[in-house]
Amino acid sequence: MTQRSQETVIGRISSVYGVKGWLKVYSYTDPIDGILKYPGWTLVQDGRRKPIKLEDGRRHGPGIVVKFAGVGDRDVARGYCGADIVVPTESLPELPEGEFYWHQLEGLTVSTVSGDCLGQVHHLMETGSNDVLVVRANAESIDQRERLVPYLPDQVVREIDLAAGTLVVDWDPEF
Repeated sequence: MTQRSQETVIGRISSVYGVKGWLKVYSYTDPIDGILKYPGWTLVQDGRRKPIKLEDGRRHGPGIVVKFAGVGDRDVARGYCGADIVVPTESLPELPEGEFYWHQLEGLTVSTVSGDCLGQVHHLMETGSNDVLVVRANAESIDQRERLVPYLPDQVVREIDLAAGTLVVDWDPEF
């Protein structure tokens, strides 16, 4: 996944839809149709970047379908499948105090409340019951294990300091 520090991934083109150039989109936004409100989409695929103009888009069943300007053919649309959709981070709405976007948490150094370094947040994943931090070892970590730590503020996640680049968890290093 290609990501620049002033951009964030908000979705992915998953497959073609119909024969007139429409595409299915897997949205990372909440609600999922919120992806349609972001201007300035750039598609990133195999290291190539392409600014794209959204001609139309709508919710379709449990997902989203979109049509790009100038794309009226299924075969042309198929070339966009697998592309990440990125937008400038400044286009994201401001969050209430104590809430964070996933991209803000990625790269933070994770330590336990007792001071043991577990590594860095590589990415997050959605599990249904709660989000999970995927913490990968770094040079300062106590071992070379990858850990899955529930993202439960005030229960497991005790402190997040974006300026310092740290995240403190109440978590047993043996898990």
